[in-house]
Amino acid sequence: MSREPKSGEIYLEFRSVGRQVQVIAMDAATGIEVSAFGPNSASQGDLKRIAIRKLQRRIEQEREAAGGRSDPSLY
Repeated sequence: MSREPKSGEIYLEFRSVGRQVQVIAMDAATGIEVSAFGPNSASQGDLKRIAIRKLQRRIEQEREAAGGRSDPSLY
């Protein structure tokens, strides 16, 4: 089954790396991906917020680099 990604849809992956957790956030529409690390003791919600904010900032940077042109797949 195939479906088109929705604007703003984000995939998250949590992976333990030693005593840290790596969070990977990917925007479904653009394929832009970022990762963030935090201690195992951090809550999953906090790590999720950090990764999503980092992804949103990266999308803003991509938009600025494109000369401010409006891309409907970017936030």
